[in-house]
Amino acid sequence: MAKIENYNFKDKKAIVRVDFNVPLDENGNITDDTRIRGALPTLKKILADGGSLILMSHMGKPKGKVNPRLSLLQIRDAVAKALGRDVKFAPDCAKAQEAAKELKPGEVLLLENLRFYPEEEGKPTGIDKTDPGYEAAKKEMKESQKEFARTLASYADVYVNDAFGTAHRRHASTAVIADYFDHQDKMLGFLMEKEVKAVDNILKDIKRPFTAIMGGSKVSTKIGIIENLMDKVDNLILCGGMTYTFAKARGGKIGDSICENDKLDLALDIIRKAEEKGVNLVLGTDCVAADSFSNDAKTMVCPADNIPDGWQGLDAGPDSILAFREAIVPAKTILWNGPAGVFEFDNFIAGSKAIAEAIVEATDNGAFSLVGGGDSVACVNKFGLADSVSYVSTGGGALLEAIEGKVLPGVAAVEDK
Repeated sequence: MAKIENYNFKDKKAIVRVDFNVPLDENGNITDDTRIRGALPTLKKILADGGSLILMSHMGKPKGKVNPRLSLLQIRDAVAKALGRDVKFAPDCAKAQEAAKELKPGEVLLLENLRFYPEEEGKPTGIDKTDPGYEAAKKEMKESQKEFARTLASYADVYVNDAFGTAHRRHASTAVIADYFDHQDKMLGFLMEKEVKAVDNILKDIKRPFTAIMGGSKVSTKIGIIENLMDKVDNLILCGGMTYTFAKARGGKIGDSICENDKLDLALDIIRKAEEKGVNLVLGTDCVAADSFSNDAKTMVCPADNIPDGWQGLDAGPDSILAFREAIVPAKTILWNGPAGVFEFDNFIAGSKAIAEAIVEATDNGAFSLVGGGDSVACVNKFGLADSVSYVSTGGGALLEAIEGKVLPGVAAVEDK
C-alpha cells in the first residue's frame, strides 16, 4: 500500500472514494458540509501535485434505482466552492469513460450516485433470502459487482479511499475496486489515515486509566463494543436510555422509561462480567424524569430505579453526572459513543454536556479523546466543543465495527498482504 503523503500525483488520474452523503434540506441545500470539508486535504494534495480528480460517492439509500432527490448533482456547486475550481459532472457513474479520458491535470469530475446501481452494494434485488434461487442470484450479483468495480477502476491510474464512513462495507467502490490497482497505486486518504490511527490509539496504544462512555437508547446495539471493551477499559460508563434496562434488570421501577425487556438477562450478564474483569462499571443512579416526551414537559429528579408511573427518564441526574466526571477527568484514554439523554431537547442536555466538558478537561490534562457516532458528534458540535477533544470521528458504523475488533473491508482492501 502506498502512502498518500509520499505519492506524486503529477499527470495521474486519481479516482477517490469520498463520503459526500451530506444532509440536504427539502430544497436540496446542504445543511452540514462537514464531510466535504473533511476530504479537502486529500483532494487538494492530488490537485496540488498536478493530478486530476474523479470523485465518487453514494448519497442516501436509493436501493439500486435512479432517484433525482438523491442525485449528487445537487452538491456539485458546493464541492466546486470548497475546492476553488469548476467541477464537471458525469450523470451516469458507469458510463463516464469519455469524461474521465478527457480530464486534464487540475480538473475535477464528480460521478453520479454510485448506489443508483445495485452492483455498488452487491446485493441481489427483487428476491428474498428464503427463495431457493437466492444463492445463485447472490453469486451472479457478485460477478456483476466485480464488473462494475472494474469499470470504475478503468477511469483512473490510482485509487484513493478516503471514505471511512463506508469502510465497514464491502462495496464495489470501497473494497472490490482495489483489486484492479497495483499495490503502489492504491492508498488511504488523509482522513482515512487519521481515523485508523485514532482507533489504534484507543485499542492498541492505551494510556491508562482508559474510560469508555457508551450512551444511547439500546443495549443491544452496543453489545459487541461493550464486550470488546471489557478486556481493555478501566472504567465503563453506560448511560442514556440503556440506563433503564439495567435499572429494571436489577429490580427497579422505571415508570414509562425506554427499556429493552428482552435484554434484562444481558444487562445482568454485563454487570457480572464487569465484576469478574475488575472493570469499574458506572451506571446512572438518578435521572431527570419527565411526564411526557417533550422539551416542555414537567420534570423532576428521582432515582433511576424508582421512577413514578407516567414519568420517563430523559437525562442523567446530578449524582450520575458527578459519578461520570469522577471516571472521566482522571482518564488518559477516552472513548465516547452515545449521549446521556435526549440532548435534542434543550431542557435535557445537562448529562451529555457534562460528559463533553469532562472529556475536554481530561484532554487539556493530556488525555487522548475520541468522540464518534452521529449523536455524540452532534453533541460536541452543539456545545461548540468539537475542537477541544483529540479526535472527532466521521464514521458511525465503521467506527463501531472497528472498536468491536472487526476488520474493515475498505481498509483491508488497500493494505499490503
